[in-house]
Amino acid sequence: MQESIQYKIFKVFNVFILLVIVFCTLYPFLNVVAQSFSSEAYISAGEVNLIPKGFNIETYKTVIEDRMFWINYKNTVVYTVVGTAISMFFTTIFAYALSKRRLVGRRFLTLFAVFTMFFNGGLIPNYLLINNLGFHNTIWAIVIPGAISIYNMLIMKSFFENMPDELEEAAAMDGMNTYGILLKIVLPLSKAVMATMVLFYAVGHWNSWFPAFLYLDQKDLFPVTIYLRNMIAGATGGAATGATSADNLIQISANIKSVTMVLTILPILTVYPFVQKYFVSGVMLGSVK
Repeated sequence: MQESIQYKIFKVFNVFILLVIVFCTLYPFLNVVAQSFSSEAYISAGEVNLIPKGFNIETYKTVIEDRMFWINYKNTVVYTVVGTAISMFFTTIFAYALSKRRLVGRRFLTLFAVFTMFFNGGLIPNYLLINNLGFHNTIWAIVIPGAISIYNMLIMKSFFENMPDELEEAAAMDGMNTYGILLKIVLPLSKAVMATMVLFYAVGHWNSWFPAFLYLDQKDLFPVTIYLRNMIAGATGGAATGATSADNLIQISANIKSVTMVLTILPILTVYPFVQKYFVSGVMLGSVK
């Protein structure tokens, strides 16, 4: 069928609008990358846009040559992997249980879970609880308190509810128990929503810094976000962490924010393309009707 002139105009206009949106989305990130490789004079003058000016890598060298940076980077990887695994385990079993209408107290448990989205004990009670549990200065202070995101759980619950009951009934007739149905029937058919939840949790754990700021005192336990935060505070306050000489201080303080943003976001950008194909379908299939 031949396209009408109006439809062709619409497609051109649509492509133009999408290109503008893409440019507006990419520009801030490209500007940050350009600043991270630019010299202090051009950054202070506001002359850096998309192309680095006065190319330098002093701040990158200062950060990368610091042994503590790599220790904290390893901590972040461990916290992200362990935290995401724990979160996926508890979120999956909780969502699957609540998706079953035959579950006794299902409505109460759902309302109770939603209640926690809007109300919590507060900062001081949470801090006292973590200390009394013996989680202070341990990985569990980072990965346990936020193990379940109720928002993510509700998406998974809705996804499981939309799956045909006949699949599970057929598996049950073949003698498969509840755990076997979940592991061998439900989860293999839930790759889209599972990949989406893994992305959500992994990004959340990777970018998290406040729990570590509260519950960790030892530098060798810090995630990289705390290291970079301290470096920004040191550089802007007049004492750059890891700086080898006073001559580097001005340059480091000029583009430290850009460098830290690039170093922090790089691993997520590397992982995202592998799960992107599941992202839209996972959210849409698990969305509330």
